[in-house]
Amino acid sequence: MAAQLGSLDPAGGAFTPLTFCPGYLRGLVFVGDYAVTGLSQPRHDSTFGGLVLDETLAAKGAEARCGLHVIDLRTGDAVHWVRFGGMVRELYDVVALPGTVRPAALGFKTDEIQQAIAVGEEGRL
Repeated sequence: MAAQLGSLDPAGGAFTPLTFCPGYLRGLVFVGDYAVTGLSQPRHDSTFGGLVLDETLAAKGAEARCGLHVIDLRTGDAVHWVRFGGMVRELYDVVALPGTVRPAALGFKTDEIQQAIAVGEEGRL
């Protein structure tokens, strides 16, 4: 089955699925009892065309999403999600930023980067 988050038995190599994820899994980070997965919409070209994911989504009556799923590792439930739309169709990785209060992405071609304020020890992020 495609688009499954689960565990792999290192001794025997058996995969045990935990939950279905409606998209092409790209990026994974663990935060306590949760897994945050990045989901992309599959490209329908020669590289990613005809994946088992397409068949699985069709069988479940679902469509691929681009976004984040927060999965409770104890139950397999998707307890939170963020779905991206518009031009954003793919994610490439997921990262946790422990202790971060107000994360933001600053562009290098805008004035925002000149106005960023850092609080704390110099040289520490």
